[in-house]
Amino acid sequence: MIEANRGSRGIERIKRWWIDAFVCVAQLGFVLVFLCLCGLTACAPPRSSRITIGAKNFTEQVVLGELLAQEIEAVTGESVDRRFYLAGSYLCQQALVSGRIDGYVEYTGTALTAILKQPLPPVGQRDAATVFRRVSDLYASRYQVRVEPGLGFEDTFAMVVRGEDARRLGLKTISDAVKVSPDPEKGWRLGVGYEFESRPDGLRGLEATYGLKFAGDPRTMDLGLLYRALESQQVDMVAGNSTDGPIRSLGFVVLADDKHYFPPYEAVPLMREDSLKRHPGIQVAMDRLAGKVSAIEVQGMNDAVDAQHRAVGDVVREFRKSKGL
Repeated sequence: MIEANRGSRGIERIKRWWIDAFVCVAQLGFVLVFLCLCGLTACAPPRSSRITIGAKNFTEQVVLGELLAQEIEAVTGESVDRRFYLAGSYLCQQALVSGRIDGYVEYTGTALTAILKQPLPPVGQRDAATVFRRVSDLYASRYQVRVEPGLGFEDTFAMVVRGEDARRLGLKTISDAVKVSPDPEKGWRLGVGYEFESRPDGLRGLEATYGLKFAGDPRTMDLGLLYRALESQQVDMVAGNSTDGPIRSLGFVVLADDKHYFPPYEAVPLMREDSLKRHPGIQVAMDRLAGKVSAIEVQGMNDAVDAQHRAVGDVVREFRKSKGL
């Protein structure tokens, strides 16, 4: 009888152990599920209600980013966050599609080739309207991003030389540079930005189109250093941008792209569609800026920042005031 009672009590203890174990496992599972849900929430926080405008890491981009930000603030009465000096097209694109920025200014030729990975269209199909339509369709279908009307100017790649070399050698076009160079024995020493050397609309295609030869590998550097290298005769030619301020202030010369190698590079704001729905004032601001900026005007703003060392915000405010914005 005692043995039976002991056996009965043992069975009861085993039952209670299993019940307690089951409860513990259930509670642990609940805790793990809760933590996972919290982790997922932490990884995907709700997007900020503030508008954020981005820009790449060179002067013109910061000027244009500030222009967008100031106009949006004027229309909406809301403060706009600036996320400038993003290092190049790739990071700006990633920030845009991930929602870290609501918009930034891109150039249609860059968007077509470097971001959307489309081949260069035939020369006869490189007009601005055709490229704009193609870029607009692809951004809308792939990323739900609207390509806004252009700001009013193109900033194309530009092969830039010193003014004294252009006058001495009679250089007006890129084809002219194929025939002569400052050093007939060594050829042209080239300086380029980090993207130009590898882009499909960059150096290799330029060399193939024109048969242009260079002395060794190009010197690759930040865009802001290119013109210093040209002025100090470390290089003889740089792949710059047609609206860069130093071109005018330092008396440099842009060689005409006489074979029309480069596609159009119209400056266009890119805006997320969901941002436009949440903040309708953004579209009002973009419509007000459409066609307002000429190549000469943006070059002047670039020069005011680079050469005169003026604050970007002040330069942009003066420009907007001159346009009645």
